[in-house]
Amino acid sequence: MAETRQTFRDAVARWAAGGPGGPASEAAERAGVRTAVLVEGLSDLAAVETLAEKRGRDLAAEGVCVVPMGGATNVGRYASLLGPPGLGLRLTGLCDRREQPYYDRGLLRAGAPVGDVFVCVADLEDEFVRALGTARAEQVVDAAGEMRPWQTFLHQPAQQGRAREQQLRRFLGTRKGRKIRYGRLLVEALGRDDVPAPLDGLFARL
Repeated sequence: MAETRQTFRDAVARWAAGGPGGPASEAAERAGVRTAVLVEGLSDLAAVETLAEKRGRDLAAEGVCVVPMGGATNVGRYASLLGPPGLGLRLTGLCDRREQPYYDRGLLRAGAPVGDVFVCVADLEDEFVRALGTARAEQVVDAAGEMRPWQTFLHQPAQQGRAREQQLRRFLGTRKGRKIRYGRLLVEALGRDDVPAPLDGLFARL
């Protein structure tokens, strides 16, 4: 089932880039997709799917597919393809506050409700750091074998005087693939009562 969902994501990405829509429609039918969760990128995908596993939710069986769009500015295109004007899927999503206007405009133009989008104060990594606290977040970095890069990063002139929360958030985005990796690791470190409100709200709505 995971493979069929990835086939759907790939077909949607090609459709959004100007390719044919038929393969996406066929893939949606094969995968049983009824709800698309629109997220900005792969780190968000990793976080949502890891939390689903942690909570014992089988999103594929529930007809839910998380769709990374390669940037929030693409939401209008994806909403029109997957929502009422296109495949007719139910749309929901997760975004940063600064990206919320793109989501609001895109969903409204597609005739989809904007109330099903859940908004992070800064971004998802910031939500995780605040939920865990800086000490626990640093323990995750240590357990991932990145304490030395983290200490090197802290000594950079640009990081002097910054709050530890800001430093952690910046560190998570400094190397390709790091945000995706920590999208999983930080979710795994969350306690039952630590899940950030935007993620918790998203899962309550699914």
